[in-house]
Amino acid sequence: MRKMPVISSDHEVNDRILRICGKFQNVFEPVFFDDAERALEYLKYELPEVNVINFGDANVDAESILDLIKSDPWLHYGGIIGVHVGSQEKELSKQMPDSNIISLIPRGQFVSSFFRVLRIIVQNRQILFQRGIQSYLTGSISGNLVMDNDPFNVHTYANLVTNFLYNSHYIDIDRKERLHVGLFEMLMNAVEHGNCEISYEEKTRWLDEHGDIIELIRRKAREPGVRNKRVHFTYRITPERSYFRIRDEGKGFDWRSRIASNSHGPNLALHGHGITMTSHYMENLQYNDAGNEVSFELSHATHEVNAVPGIFQDQEETPFSDRDVVFTEGEESNYLYYIVSGTLEVYSGGEHITSLGSEDMFLGEMSFLLNDRRSATVISRGDSSLIRISKNSFVNAIKENPHYGIFLARLLAQRLSRLNARIAGMKDGEAVPT
Repeated sequence: MRKMPVISSDHEVNDRILRICGKFQNVFEPVFFDDAERALEYLKYELPEVNVINFGDANVDAESILDLIKSDPWLHYGGIIGVHVGSQEKELSKQMPDSNIISLIPRGQFVSSFFRVLRIIVQNRQILFQRGIQSYLTGSISGNLVMDNDPFNVHTYANLVTNFLYNSHYIDIDRKERLHVGLFEMLMNAVEHGNCEISYEEKTRWLDEHGDIIELIRRKAREPGVRNKRVHFTYRITPERSYFRIRDEGKGFDWRSRIASNSHGPNLALHGHGITMTSHYMENLQYNDAGNEVSFELSHATHEVNAVPGIFQDQEETPFSDRDVVFTEGEESNYLYYIVSGTLEVYSGGEHITSLGSEDMFLGEMSFLLNDRRSATVISRGDSSLIRISKNSFVNAIKENPHYGIFLARLLAQRLSRLNARIAGMKDGEAVPT
């Protein structure tokens, strides 16, 4: 069971969270905080994967919590479910442009919306980012999801997938923004034009008269012929690429003429840009003949971190060229290395043991912490960049930021657990990846 901090003094909100978590076999256990000071201590030392923050609660110092998260996003990477009131949503989006927002829920829609968000998270637990294990995922991960026609779900799905890929260092901030646009536009098209069958002309009239398409979608979604239609969203994530497929249960549309019309010049209308933007941002955009299924891909920009730990940001990066030796087996271990970019090959006794990249985060930490000599030789494959951290710098950093010590202890425990599993597998004659 995962702990989920809930930073809120709103008894009604807290009660609903407790009840809704119970409906999902207690996959998440809410831990409630009604003041920022206790919440900040919890966030520092527990590093939860999902946080619920009631930004509309006057009794909660949400600004202090945001300052902590923004001060070191490398460490505080957990997804945020925010509750807001009035016009807070736009302001919150501006304050947290690079944060892992899963969903921002209006206080008046909290009950139904939080249930939807939690259901999506539970169904996609495999892409809840867990620091330190992403590089050990074997092969690819995939999901096959079915969603109803509420536009609220679209943001949640798009946020979850893009956050995971970004935190796993598969995509940088530019690709994250591009992917979010592509996923959002294609999922909304499936809901709006596919299942709800809202035509371009009908949407234009509605926007002219009302200015917001969400109410029209929800009206259409309640109609008997639309109510039971679903959107099918499939993703497959490999180390090199991500593959997406979205299918609605509508009649389809003439996508050929739509693409042709968009190619004649800039579209200055209020809408109708989705296919054009997605085809520009994504790769291999394709429709089936009927036009009710679209697929597209995104190549990854691997082997480079998106954020350096806050305690190491003032340390200078050391570049290595192809075949440069980082350290040699048997030498004293005076430095710990943080991997910023590149691929490092590890050899012991002349035999290749494994390859390490930015997703592995640290290099040479075991011998460094144990005051032991190096147990392997590490050579750069191609160009790489490392932050070299002396024992004195490391100890001083941990003194000033003790919660980092807890994080590193957890990381080492995870690696030792995997090593023990690997050894046990080798004894049983199984092929275990390095």
